[in-house]
Amino acid sequence: MNRHVLLLLASLTLGSPLFSADEDYVPGPDAMVKEGVPQGKLTQHTFKSTIFPGTERDYWVYVPAQYDGSKAACLMVFFDGGGFVSEKGSFRVPTVFDNLIHAREMPATIGVFVNPGVIPPAKEGQEPRKNRSFEYDTLSDQNARFVIEELLPEVGKTVKLSANPDCRAICGNSSGGIAAFTVAWERPDSFRKVVSHIGSFTNIRGGHVYPALIRKTEPKPLRVFLQEGENDLDNLHGNWPLANRQMEAALKFAKYDHQLVMGTGKHSGRHGGAIFPETMRWIWRDWKTIQP
Repeated sequence: MNRHVLLLLASLTLGSPLFSADEDYVPGPDAMVKEGVPQGKLTQHTFKSTIFPGTERDYWVYVPAQYDGSKAACLMVFFDGGGFVSEKGSFRVPTVFDNLIHAREMPATIGVFVNPGVIPPAKEGQEPRKNRSFEYDTLSDQNARFVIEELLPEVGKTVKLSANPDCRAICGNSSGGIAAFTVAWERPDSFRKVVSHIGSFTNIRGGHVYPALIRKTEPKPLRVFLQEGENDLDNLHGNWPLANRQMEAALKFAKYDHQLVMGTGKHSGRHGGAIFPETMRWIWRDWKTIQP
């Protein structure tokens, strides 16, 4: 096992910062195309929402090579999806999925990568209005309803998605990270696995209350992975490293299945991308016992 993989394993095990700067975090071998590994198919689509009236957005669907349509497959949804599917990005999720599914280190999983909505300009030459913060940072069930009632039924027209919440994961970065948690928090009957990178559990739209809610609410059957960097944001909305530590403390107090990995990174996807394959191994560690 090479030094890079050992460092990633150690960071997951110890939760300690092992890199000197944000730029030192780079995609590892599991994010590279490997000879002999079947590649899944990625398609791009557009969608107009009625739950977020007037918005439209791009989304992508990844179907692993191992999916043959004979039975339902596990599901993972990604907010800010365009960044996760980029072949030159920090995550390169389709390639990571190809490699880990082939190695039987995670289940054959349909990936749905959705961008936040935009409202088209009223006049030519104007900029579209971005709906991202309203969709992602708001503490309500609206985004969960968009995913569960609108987006997934559309995806389900061409592939069979598991209805088992233990076979469904949801992921995001920054405001997408708190959005992923909110979907599972509001609808644990649909999603029970959460991956949040540099999650904005701060007071952008009230997200700073989550640690208190977690402590005072009957535990929900969630598995939660948090990634954060020591050099993340500190601004009028709050302190990101402190907010994620408060989340970890609350999850620990309430006895959730959880993990926090702290690094030295800034507000970027570099650290989350570098450890993403190990994150998938952790979040899906018992997949062979789950019936899609």
